[in-house]
This record gives sequence, C-alpha cells and structure tokens, in this order.
Amino acid sequence: MALTAADLQLMQELAQRVTAARPDLVNSDASFGELAWNWGKDHAAFGASWRHRLWFSGEQLVAWGWAQLPRRVHRSDGSVKDITGAYLAYQVHPDHAVLVDDVIAWYDTTADGLERTVLPGAADEFALRRWAAHGYETDPAEAWSQLNERDLTDVAEPSLPSGFSFRTAAEASPEAVVQAHVAAWEPTSYTVSSYEGLCRAPGYRGDLHILVEAPDGTMACSAIVWLDEANSTVEFEPVGTHPGYRRRGLARALLLHGMQRAREAGAGHATVACMGTPTQARDLYYSVGFRELSRDVPLIKVR
Repeated sequence: MALTAADLQLMQELAQRVTAARPDLVNSDASFGELAWNWGKDHAAFGASWRHRLWFSGEQLVAWGWAQLPRRVHRSDGSVKDITGAYLAYQVHPDHAVLVDDVIAWYDTTADGLERTVLPGAADEFALRRWAAHGYETDPAEAWSQLNERDLTDVAEPSLPSGFSFRTAAEASPEAVVQAHVAAWEPTSYTVSSYEGLCRAPGYRGDLHILVEAPDGTMACSAIVWLDEANSTVEFEPVGTHPGYRRRGLARALLLHGMQRAREAGAGHATVACMGTPTQARDLYYSVGFRELSRDVPLIKVR
C-alpha cells in the first residue's frame, strides 16, 4: 500500500507530539519538515520502493516505520545510481518505547536479505540497546548528523550584497526554483516533477520557500522553511547555495531572512540539521545563533 499524504499527516502529528515532549528524541528524517520534504519530492518517482507500517494506541499513532528498498536513481548530471541496500526512517513515542522491538522485527522481515541501515538518536539509550540486541552495529562508513536549534527572540537584520534580492518560490518560475536546488546539490534526482510533488506535501508553503536572486536573475541560494504551528517552531530543510555564489554571505542572509519570516508567521523557535563533518555547514549555522540539540547514530546490519 502506498504511503499517502494522509499517512504522512499522521506521522507529522506524531513528530509534533514527540517534539513537544522530548525534542531530543525526534529521529533523523522523522521531524515535521523532513517528513514532508522526503515524501513530497520522491513519492512520485520512488514510492513503489517504499514500505511502511503504522502502530496505533486506540486511534492515536504512536509509532511508524518507513523502509526504503533498492531502487535506481537517475541524477541531474546524467549518471545512474543503483541503491542496493535498505534504509529505515522511524519514530516511536517515548511513552511507547517498547514498540521499537516491533519496528525492528518488521524492518528485518521487510528488508530480509539486504544490508540494512537506520539512524536512531544518540539520546535514545533504550532504542540503541534494542537495535544492538538485534545485531545492528555502528556504521563506520556513514557520517553522523546533528540537529541544531535557537530561539527567535533576537534575530539580526539580514544583509545582501548589492544587486541581490530576496524572493519566494511563489514569485519565481518552477524551473528557476528547481535549478536553485540542483545547482547547490548536484548530482541530484530533483526535477520539476519533484517540486510539483513537494508543493502537495502537507505543510508546504510557497511563501516560506525562500530564495536569493543574483543580479543576472540566477537563483543563487534557497531554503524551505517548514512551520510546525502546534509547537510554534520552524525547520530549515534543505538549505543550499549555488557553487558560483558561495562565500558571499548569501546563506547567512537567507537564514536570517527566513527567521524573520518565521517570526511573522508565529514561530518562536527554529531548527536546522547538518552533517557532523565536514564542519562548514555547522559553522554557518552557529554563526547565526544555532547550537546543537541532538545527533544521530548511524547503524548497520550487514546482509
């Protein structure tokens, strides 16, 4: 059965409840914004390779697993990448922590015979013990990531170089919006079709999809700001700058601009994720007031 927008909204609601109770236990790819971003851009192209399961207590979702199985990815530089292993995004509400064993058992059955990876949070000691008990070990080949946070009570004024200006996705063509992402992240499978799917994702707002336009009309920097109204917080995902326009302060200005727009939308808190190494992205986020909230622990179970 396909992972639908309705399923995704239930998963986002669980993310909101975990965020309210224990934000350090929100897993990688299980936050309100990450769920929308990953589903929106990929459900049309790769949804056939997804498997998912939901666990309820009464009528309330308390755990879910989303397994991504082998698939072929066509990328913007013309290359093709064959993904041969399985990856699991998941979340368990801390009041139902024992369900992690059910999630692991379901994943092992669903991805039987494949190399399996997963990214539980470092703060979730109970889950880490359970994953280890099922044969999962730290993955030395996978870099860890961290989630950073700051409040929005004191946001500096953004400053752009002369001739550059802020835009929103609602003010730009789909092709320009897509090119901004492709240039920053190439090679990538992101296309206009991906963007159209993203626009249908629960929580997406074109007025909070922000860009910096260069004097020649190029969209030089972009970020999507996901507003979690239940917790009055926003998440920046993704953030990227065209390689020809880096080291000009564009991403810093865009983040400050995004935080100001977030405050206008009612948010008082913001998060953004980055890889632990290299440190350039982390240094950027620290320069605008973010600090570490949590990090993940890449685990693997070999075939």
